[in-house]
Amino acid sequence: MESVKVLHVPVEIAGQVGLICDSLMNKGIHAIGFNYFLNYLNYNRVIPIESYELIKLLEYSIQNYDLFHFHNSYTFIEDKRDIQMISEAGRGVIMHHRGNDVRSHKRAKAWNGYRNPYVNTESSFPEEDIERNLKFFAKHVSAAIVQDYELYPYVADYYAAEGKKVYVLPRLFIPSSVTPPSLKSQKTNPPLIVHAPTHREFKGTKFIINAIEKLAKEVPLRFKLVEGMSHDEAMALYKEADIVIDQVLCGAYGNLSVEAMALGKAVVCYIRPDLKDTFPSDLPILSCNPDTLYDGLKELVLHPELREQRGQQGIAYVKKHHDADQVILQLISIYEEVLGRSIL
Repeated sequence: MESVKVLHVPVEIAGQVGLICDSLMNKGIHAIGFNYFLNYLNYNRVIPIESYELIKLLEYSIQNYDLFHFHNSYTFIEDKRDIQMISEAGRGVIMHHRGNDVRSHKRAKAWNGYRNPYVNTESSFPEEDIERNLKFFAKHVSAAIVQDYELYPYVADYYAAEGKKVYVLPRLFIPSSVTPPSLKSQKTNPPLIVHAPTHREFKGTKFIINAIEKLAKEVPLRFKLVEGMSHDEAMALYKEADIVIDQVLCGAYGNLSVEAMALGKAVVCYIRPDLKDTFPSDLPILSCNPDTLYDGLKELVLHPELREQRGQQGIAYVKKHHDADQVILQLISIYEEVLGRSIL
């Protein structure tokens, strides 16, 4: 049986697209990814390309690829007419929503009976763009994917109205790609707290800095803000940390939490109470919002044994729930449903 060919376009998202492509290739499925949005993070598993060069590949791609996996509501062409061209050619089309492309301002604050007073949506697409995109994608793509149930309600009803599925696929990570520091070398005095905001307003960085400054007046600690570094440089800093703070407004954990847990770090991130049961029960993240962050950090700073316990639990959690070798099998099952045939 000829291998299925999968194309990932047009952006890399936190290294996930390249990791998906590599994992698919490891399973014998031809996969390639293109990225037209280059930045300092310098992810290197996908092919960098100018947007106008990518458009030139559209016709060839339709003729030669079986499945198109798009990310963050972007496609080849700004007006998205390529989606219809691909669908009409009988190819499978998946839209993988990633966050700010669908996290509408209105729903983020209050949705499904839950009110989130902390969430910041300044980085989200304009409300009218989100609405228009979701209606269009729901009509023309085969299925959608989100990474967790925080994002799921933003898109589910649009796709359900068109009889389409929305799949939940956890983030991928390769546990063997990192070596957690030994417990002996990990103990630093005073403890080092690290926070790496890709978008300060969304992550709640000002609240984090305020809590750190208040706590630093009472107990010895060190703090590093990781910004403007390549991903490899940032990972080296996470490895030094005792505590890693991800995001304290949105209500779900991001890629930083996964990376930090894999390194055996105590991770702080806000997990919305109404979403807690949608994550595996062994999630070891200490949930803190702006109102509880000071107290939560103080407890971790003063009790190294708690940091150690959560760190070890984090290593096990990532191996169990985010191992790329296992998560990719879930994605392959999604592909098989979309294409209506076995591809392994």
